[in-house]
Amino acid sequence: MSKQELVLLGQDGADGCCPTLLAAPLDEGRAETLAKVFKALGDPVRLRLLSMIASRAGGEVCVCDLTPAFDLSQPTISHHLKLLKQAGLIDSERRGTWVYYRLLPEMTDRLAAILTRPAGAPLAEPAGAAS
Repeated sequence: MSKQELVLLGQDGADGCCPTLLAAPLDEGRAETLAKVFKALGDPVRLRLLSMIASRAGGEVCVCDLTPAFDLSQPTISHHLKLLKQAGLIDSERRGTWVYYRLLPEMTDRLAAILTRPAGAPLAEPAGAAS
């Protein structure tokens, strides 16, 4: 996996952020940025970690509570958490020995907005469909 830093999606402000896939084709730059975020989500361990963090009462969870849920080493869990953080999906705060993680709902909201069809918008007709 590349050690390249991920650019946070939609950092250009709400006005220029994230048209839906149905509004206009993605340009190359936005597609590459979006693909990196989806790549971070494309691993079952990272999806489970994100789910565990997002669903935690109080909105945050200690890494000490995440690690036992997996049959993986602590450094591997830390690596997965680092990738989620680089993608802008979670944030962390060190408190003494432990690190606490929380969801960044702005990013998940942006992803949802990109994938959501506007209310009442018809689906495009498949090519070659008979009327």
